[in-house]
Amino acid sequence: EEEKRKHKKKRLVQSPNSYFMDVKCPGCYKITTVFSHAQTVVLCVGCSTVLCQPTGGKARLTEG
Repeated sequence: EEEKRKHKKKRLVQSPNSYFMDVKCPGCYKITTVFSHAQTVVLCVGCSTVLCQPTGGKARLTEG
């Protein structure tokens, strides 16, 4: 826990802060893999619903 709070370069073993996550669409229940720090709007493959919005850092998941 304490190691995770350190800067990514100053950890004992360097590791990124980003990750991939599987997001299930609230409309059609299809699963889409989304990057945690996505810089573009991610749409559902099946029904084109917006799954996440980019912010300055991490992408914000839509409610639902």
